[in-house]
Amino acid sequence: MFATLTILLPLFGLIAAGYGARKLSLLDGNAASVLNAFVVWLALPALLFDITAHSSWAALWQPGFVGAFGVATAVVFAAVFLVRLRAGRPMADASVEAVAASYSNTGYVGLPLCLLVFGRGSQVEATIATLIVVCVLFSVAIVLIELGLQGGERSRARRVGAALWRSLKHPLVMSPLLGAAWSGTGVALPAVAHTFLQLLGQAATPCALAALGVFLADCPVRRADRGTVWALVAVKLIALPGLTWWLANHVFMLPPRSADAAVLLAALPTGTGPFMLAEFYRRDVGVSSTTTLVSTVLSLGTLAVALTQLR
Repeated sequence: MFATLTILLPLFGLIAAGYGARKLSLLDGNAASVLNAFVVWLALPALLFDITAHSSWAALWQPGFVGAFGVATAVVFAAVFLVRLRAGRPMADASVEAVAASYSNTGYVGLPLCLLVFGRGSQVEATIATLIVVCVLFSVAIVLIELGLQGGERSRARRVGAALWRSLKHPLVMSPLLGAAWSGTGVALPAVAHTFLQLLGQAATPCALAALGVFLADCPVRRADRGTVWALVAVKLIALPGLTWWLANHVFMLPPRSADAAVLLAALPTGTGPFMLAEFYRRDVGVSSTTTLVSTVLSLGTLAVALTQLR
């Protein structure tokens, strides 16, 4: 419990730093947008390129783990997306809320927690989970958001084509594709380029969390949205790890350590991804930002329970 707390506390500190800076008028009302733009256009693309460019695809080829964690994430995303669409939410907002229910904070919380609990061998599972949520899930969400924003009288085929083209040009989609292409060449990144990408990529999480704090200082969640927030948090912290456990143990029959790692990674709180998407596309940011905050607070308890169930 104490080890989990030491990993999660810096997240609260970064959110509080942004919140306090805005309340003290050290940052103006545009700070959240500026910080988020920096993350979306520079820091996170650098991080994604660096991760995929240095990934050993042979080592990451673990179809059972990919199936358990990936299928559970996809099912939760699709279910929440369809439920929110049926509730009358625009496609773009439904996509953001589906990400909020399925986007595990695998990078900042998952990797150090897995290393702490399972040792260095678990770095592979944490990397696979990060690629699934940050690359695949993000890309699908961006395509759906772009599709939802395509208006006018164009045919469905033209709208889909335009959405796919805009998505491919998005930095959060293009950067991992370019990184994977570089990895496929077998050529090592120059040391200078690697250092540059690391320095820039390391700014992604603190800037995104500070931006989240700035936004929360200006725009507390509306009373009407609280039910949605609690539902998304419950899905993220209970339904997703529960489904992952069932798939890992009864469908893909993973070894105990891999199954435990999949469940622990699925039980992580929501990362800043949905907030970044909502702010970038000027959608409803209140639900996604509060879901991230509440799930991070409550994950202290749910992760403690998950850790007691490990074999």
